[in-house]
Amino acid sequence: MKKYFAIVAMVAACTFGMTPSVMAQDEAEAAVEQVVDSAEAVIDSVEAAAPAVEETVAPVEEEEGLHKTLKTKFIEGSAGFMSLVAIALVLGLAFCIERIIYLTLAQVNTRKFMATIAEKVKAGKIQEGIDFAAGTRGPVAQLAKKALQNLNSEDQNDIATIERTINIEAEVQGAYLEENCSWITLFIAMAPSLGFLGTVIGMVQAFDDIERAGDISPTVVAGGMKVALITTIFGIVVALILQVFYNYILSRVEALNSNMEEAAMSLLDTCVKSPKCKK
Repeated sequence: MKKYFAIVAMVAACTFGMTPSVMAQDEAEAAVEQVVDSAEAVIDSVEAAAPAVEETVAPVEEEEGLHKTLKTKFIEGSAGFMSLVAIALVLGLAFCIERIIYLTLAQVNTRKFMATIAEKVKAGKIQEGIDFAAGTRGPVAQLAKKALQNLNSEDQNDIATIERTINIEAEVQGAYLEENCSWITLFIAMAPSLGFLGTVIGMVQAFDDIERAGDISPTVVAGGMKVALITTIFGIVVALILQVFYNYILSRVEALNSNMEEAAMSLLDTCVKSPKCKK
């Protein structure tokens, strides 16, 4: 390597108009040694940085391997049945997301809302209370709107009619909260059923292969068994994912139903205290 850098030094000297005879021998050797030391330091730093680069690249390679593995298993599990399971997952998640958004927008601070309604009714501003409830989202606001509309009327402002209206509206709003939940349960049931159907078909395929080959060997039945196991696994995984979302949705529905019960009692108490309510 020293000879190489000596040649480079000589070429550089010639380039700048100097000849080897002009350069001192000692200075040339010192320059060559300095260049060699610098090159060795650069090589050592590159070798030290190589493991860190390999560690950084390794997770990317592992992630790509996982993606390729899932893609391969999806294809091996019979594209027809695996596509049906994937469609069940997509549609089920679509209904879950729709319900979560609806229930999130329907959530209000019940106590603060009812306190505002009570203040407006106490001040005799029932129409303002109706407008305030109409401009608020959620089942609690709808209960308040219906109750105040009865209270503000001349022939339906008795406490029995108001209570009956609140109960009917609570049932209607409860049905709205549970809307489309039946579709989620349908896809939860369909996903493993499709997987089991693929399992049965895979077993039939395995027995057909055995019959054609006339011999029971792992290589003969491996293809059918693989289809049977992969479709079942994916179907169960899809059902578990949708079940988690469904349980979360049910918890939000129960919370909103509790808020409606609290609001109903507060509305009856507010209407009874109003001078417009017929006892």
